[in-house]
Amino acid sequence: MREFGYHRAHDVAGAVALLGADPDARFLGGGTNLVDLMKTGVARPTRLVDVRELPLDGIEPTEDGGLRIGATVTNSDLAAHPEVRRRYPALTQAVLAGASGQLRNMATVGGNLLQRTRCGYFTDVSQPCNKRVPGSGCPAVQGVHHNHAILGASEHCVAVHPSDMGVALAAFDAVVTYETAGGPGRLPLADFYLPVGDTPHRETALPAGALITGVTLPPLPVAAHSRYRKVRERASYAFAIGSVAAALDVRDGVVHDVRLAFGAVASRPWRARTAEQALAGAPADADTFAAAADAELAAAKPLPDNGYKVTLMRNLVVAVLTELAEEAAR
Repeated sequence: MREFGYHRAHDVAGAVALLGADPDARFLGGGTNLVDLMKTGVARPTRLVDVRELPLDGIEPTEDGGLRIGATVTNSDLAAHPEVRRRYPALTQAVLAGASGQLRNMATVGGNLLQRTRCGYFTDVSQPCNKRVPGSGCPAVQGVHHNHAILGASEHCVAVHPSDMGVALAAFDAVVTYETAGGPGRLPLADFYLPVGDTPHRETALPAGALITGVTLPPLPVAAHSRYRKVRERASYAFAIGSVAAALDVRDGVVHDVRLAFGAVASRPWRARTAEQALAGAPADADTFAAAADAELAAAKPLPDNGYKVTLMRNLVVAVLTELAEEAAR
């Protein structure tokens, strides 16, 4: 591991200034991803700026009736918060599905959004990887890729984003707030993650040196009727091979409002807008749900060993939406 300096920040402006003075520095939250990457040599920061003591650990209502979640809120506190559980249950379920209690006690909201892919070629410094070394190639395309992307990938990268929390936030139109030396900024989560294209090493639209300060959830009545479903290769905590965050409002047997996002199928949480459009105003039944899933997955370009994800995601969408529709009818 490369030697590095350590500084504990006590205010947001000071933290941003420290990173601005050293482009090879990194912010440290819970360290549940960054420290692992440092151990393997993937990340080699010159300095860690610890942000855990910044006043960004609150969850509070916004003036318009949404929720503001601070960047240093732990995953455990986020999942347990009564307003999150009541108004955005899929978010609680996603966080609880994401990791063990020990990790949730350390991991932060801001860090969760910025975690890197778990692609084996990315985490192995002896292998080429366009995310780690731009222009070196993507061996996963011809190699081990059974858990890689089927949507939005390119010949330059087929890795998937590992966050469960991010999938629920994508479904609920979350907005990421941040601070730079030039002042504050906002990014809708839909714009936060960049398409892979030919620059997979550029993962987010955050300005250089920016510090995530929080996530804002809009008031969204349909989110109260939501669910997160995750499929993984073992029953204990593991990264998803496919997941769905869904919210559904059914009135008189017809879809009045719907939100849908997929996980573990793309380089970012995948908002299923084509499926949402197909569902709007349609009968709330299994045939409609299947047709909407097929419309979204028509854009899928699976590799030889991950075509199973198309069927998996179709079945997940139908199962989760059917459960929500049945609950609405009771």
